[in-house]
Amino acid sequence: MSRVLLDYPHRGAGHCGSGALRDLLDWAGLGWDGPPDEGLVFGLGGGLGFAYLRVPGLVPPVYLVGRGGDLEVDLLARLGATVDLRRTDDPVLGWQWVRDELDAGRPVMVWADIAELPYLRVRLQMSRHDIVVIGYDDDEQVAYVVDNDREDVQRVPYDALARARSSRSFPEPTRHATFATAWPPQLPDLAAVAADAFAASAASMRTGGADLVDRSLLPAGSISGTGLAGVQALADDVATWADVLDEAPLESALRALPVFVEKAGTGGGLFRRLQVACCRDVASRTGSAASRAAGEAYDLCAQAWSALGAAAVSDRPLADRARNSAAAARSLPTLEQNAAEALQAAADELRHPR
Repeated sequence: MSRVLLDYPHRGAGHCGSGALRDLLDWAGLGWDGPPDEGLVFGLGGGLGFAYLRVPGLVPPVYLVGRGGDLEVDLLARLGATVDLRRTDDPVLGWQWVRDELDAGRPVMVWADIAELPYLRVRLQMSRHDIVVIGYDDDEQVAYVVDNDREDVQRVPYDALARARSSRSFPEPTRHATFATAWPPQLPDLAAVAADAFAASAASMRTGGADLVDRSLLPAGSISGTGLAGVQALADDVATWADVLDEAPLESALRALPVFVEKAGTGGGLFRRLQVACCRDVASRTGSAASRAAGEAYDLCAQAWSALGAAAVSDRPLADRARNSAAAARSLPTLEQNAAEALQAAADELRHPR
């Protein structure tokens, strides 16, 4: 075929993976009394997490993220879908995988580097951005793409899409990653799925999950941490920034905080607002009081993360913003500990309702 364009439901979203999977579920006609919202999709992926990194010499010198790495695959597995996550360094084979799915009438999710997607017009490189390819046109040499950050279908030149899908940027090479997915005829029981997902997120926060990078490769003076220990590492480290960072890196670090908390496709509050929406949705659908309590606990976390971001870029002098950010970060370890415990309690209640 020289041209394919699938009929596909799409809405904007706060997070690329959750938005893409929400749309794909809608396309597949799956849900619980209708297609799930973005927050429910995020929470059922069991993808809540945390990682912090400060590396001298980087610009900005800090990085933080509030989700784990395997949300997409984990969600699909929990929902009974079969997903073949294919990777290759061969651009011809990588594009053939996409074409095969489209020719079979199936939209396909892929990874792309945001810096190589012309419609986003950003400089920041991030390789694990989820987009869905819904068509192609060989005569025009364009692929039709939907993205959580844009309401309309985007026309992306083949060469630009190939660059985005062959990126070697942070956090890992895209390698033409293609999620070839076979959907089940119906979804499993929501309470069981939520229980498994909530327990996974709580465990990720307790144990820390996988490190962002090999710590042995970090230069002297680097700080890193994951899970609840990572939240404590962040809070402790922010308290030292005014003493250990020169003016330029301190300004850069402070300005980066609200970007990572609010703007970097997090759905707000470092993904915690998406988790709140999921907990409330599960509580409403199942009657789980513990799920509602977990939502309240993560709402406090979301507010605290947003307060940290706001303190970092207020109109106060630099030294005041550093002190205020340190003060705002101080409550985060306890709030995150309480929320993780509440999420585990919700998982237990969903598994063994009273």
